[in-house]
Amino acid sequence: MFPGGSGDIGLEQNGSIRHGNNFVVRTRGLWNQRHYAVLIPDTINHLNLRGHRSSASYARVIDDILTFVHKERITPVFLFGTSQGAIAAANGAAHTPPGTLAGVVVSEAVSVMGGSKETVFNAPLQDIHAPVLIVANQTDRCNVAPPHNADRIAASMTGSPDVQILKMTGGLIQSKKTCGSLSPHGYFGIEDDVIDKISAWMETKLK
Repeated sequence: MFPGGSGDIGLEQNGSIRHGNNFVVRTRGLWNQRHYAVLIPDTINHLNLRGHRSSASYARVIDDILTFVHKERITPVFLFGTSQGAIAAANGAAHTPPGTLAGVVVSEAVSVMGGSKETVFNAPLQDIHAPVLIVANQTDRCNVAPPHNADRIAASMTGSPDVQILKMTGGLIQSKKTCGSLSPHGYFGIEDDVIDKISAWMETKLK
């Protein structure tokens, strides 16, 4: 799972996390309860990943992660990225050979150019060959991740055999920023409902 923002979750040697508000980070326990193993990569030396997630070099990082996961025999594998992390998941999936992934999930994907100088469209979306679920919260007011762009993202994934859009509504606002994790952009307050619907889609890809 690939978090948004800078990508730095602040993982300490004792396992504690300093920046745990991002949707995929704070819900990792909920995924475990549904019997999913979760791997969330941190950055090295607090590196800021903004502007780098769509690069070929970061795709190689994801390939190394997938090599590790398969070596541990943790399969089938899904790539899941939210907000800025959706760029990473899409880019990684686009550089992965067909048959490697069970599916890809991108939620509240950054699709309008902002300060990071990259969007999900900087990844070669047409090269994704796995099934894809695009999650878009109609209540999200993040200016770089407008929910109406879900259709445009889906239309760009011409190589995928199955692209679906999951439209959600709701969420509470605790963040001061519209793109904050504790807002509709991060599914704050509706986590269980979102995870139930995403995991239901994932289950269909395991049959």
